[in-house]
Amino acid sequence: MTGRFPQVRPRRLRATPAMRRLVAETRLHPAELVLPMFIREGATDAVDISSMPGVQQHSLDSFRRALNEAAEQGVGGVNLFGVPTSKDPEGSGATDPDGILNVAIRIAREEVGDALVVQSDLCLDEFTDHGHCGVLTADGSVDNDATLLRYRDMAVAQAEAGAELVCMSGMMDGQIAAARDALDGAGHSGTALLAYSAKYASAFYGPFREAVASTLVGDRRTYQIDAADGRQGLREVLLDIEEGADIVMVKPAMSYLDVLARTADVSEVPVWAYQISGEYAMITAAAQNGWIDRDAAAMEALVGIKRAGADAILTYFAVDIARKLNQEAGLRTSGSTAAVSGVASTGKAPE
Repeated sequence: MTGRFPQVRPRRLRATPAMRRLVAETRLHPAELVLPMFIREGATDAVDISSMPGVQQHSLDSFRRALNEAAEQGVGGVNLFGVPTSKDPEGSGATDPDGILNVAIRIAREEVGDALVVQSDLCLDEFTDHGHCGVLTADGSVDNDATLLRYRDMAVAQAEAGAELVCMSGMMDGQIAAARDALDGAGHSGTALLAYSAKYASAFYGPFREAVASTLVGDRRTYQIDAADGRQGLREVLLDIEEGADIVMVKPAMSYLDVLARTADVSEVPVWAYQISGEYAMITAAAQNGWIDRDAAAMEALVGIKRAGADAILTYFAVDIARKLNQEAGLRTSGSTAAVSGVASTGKAPE
């Protein structure tokens, strides 16, 4: 015999579902999940996104239904992306009060604003005809400081539409300070800012570009972080906190759990992560081929993100996993303010 066996038997704490639940180190709660949603201007019904089975571009009517479903399952928030019918070099639709994203924000606040947090994506890529996250110079590069002026106006427009949490995803230097100054100057000091601080140039964004009808040619490597650089991600986090970010985020989650863990160790503000479109698509496609259990794999992935340090997670599985957590807790939600504690299950017993 080696070590302290047979007196020490770690399997004692794994013997039954009740024991595993009791000693679980990481617990997943519906309120810690945020649902990203796409709203398509001019759509008369929801439009399926082929690379993200189960996810849709919403019409205004289907958007309202999906909002209420999310609230009924007790998710923490919704993160909104607009899909406009027309785009231009400056992304003028982003600051139009009647632009699709600002309209969606108002609808969300009216429908479920008392039940969950309404978040808005602040980036120009959905609104520019070139598909980049900022204003371009004559040579086609992104002009950081000119873009900040557009971000200032976007932040105010989204706050006036009713966004409670403005999510800065463009990865421009100084964007948090610029948006905070603009919001405070416009009387929106109560509007919170989420910084996409450690946002990496990832191959796993592909399905998202279909979801927002991106017209990008080329890549975003001059402003998103290279996958090889962990310290740069942490540096961006610390800079955003210094500039006044209320929440910082690591994106994607799957390939950057080390950055997420290091961020959680040093951050004095909440730390979130985004389980992105490619992560969702891989799990869903494998499940459709019968290779894995979809809900069990999604749950395991989300628990791993939480274990690495995320306080909340943006995920396209949000409603389905919230429903599963509610069912596992033996409860049935009957209103939009449900709060249910749940412990993640790994699903079927492993081989």
